[in-house]
Amino acid sequence: MRIELCRPLVHWTGAQVHALRGDWEAAEHHVGEAHAAPHHYEVMLIPSCLARAHVAEARGDYERVVEALSPLVHLSQRLSVDEPGFWPWPDVYTNALVMTGRLDEADLFLTPHEDRAARRVRRSAMARLGLARGRLTAARGDIETARKEFEQALAHLEHLPLPYDRARVNFAYGQTLRRAGKRREADTVLKNARDAYAALGARTYVERCDRELKAGGLHTARLTPGLARLTPQEQAVARLVADGATNQQAAVELFISVKTVQYHLTHVYSKFGIRSRSELAARFREVPARD
Repeated sequence: MRIELCRPLVHWTGAQVHALRGDWEAAEHHVGEAHAAPHHYEVMLIPSCLARAHVAEARGDYERVVEALSPLVHLSQRLSVDEPGFWPWPDVYTNALVMTGRLDEADLFLTPHEDRAARRVRRSAMARLGLARGRLTAARGDIETARKEFEQALAHLEHLPLPYDRARVNFAYGQTLRRAGKRREADTVLKNARDAYAALGARTYVERCDRELKAGGLHTARLTPGLARLTPQEQAVARLVADGATNQQAAVELFISVKTVQYHLTHVYSKFGIRSRSELAARFREVPARD
């Protein structure tokens, strides 16, 4: 019985580690092994939901993150579920709500978790929730306050041995700055995130940081002649679509509208003389890995 209770915990870790490494087959295997139904013990259900959520988040599929964590929102017994710093899910759920445009729902969910973490003085939880608050504040158009939220989140982590959380805050911070048009600042923050992810072996997020940096115009001079014809934003959109992302997923990943994704794709197709996503994928397979 004890081994069965621990099973989802082990596979939650396995799912997250392999998702961060970009080993999707192994990650999905661990998700399957971690499966638990709503009637199971909380110690089984929560890591099961987190395994699914972390894999979906690594893929940039925030709708599935919301779906994965929704069973936890509806649990009737909440004392251990909501204890700050114990199960790290409220920030992941709130971030996904923001990324899918459910801002009022995100605010309503986030506020009591922030209050509880502050009362308990749980710095790690305050930092994670600060990431979500920064995202939410920026999505409502208040970039300066969002900047303060991200900086405060980083300050909470300053003396804690949590490099992954620090990288995660910097990644969200950098994305937010780039969306606000503050490219020089965004480059600095995103490079901090990239370096931290690289040190952890989190290839999935190293690649996402690289896409953000290229979308902001960094290192475009090193592109092959074929890709050099594309603007930085076109390159970012084209790479995501070539890798199999839908227009909606590309829009969420790059903080732009679906209409803007469609606009960029039209120009990419025209410049390459192609007509389909499969042709685009084939064109990118011809590009050397260093690009």
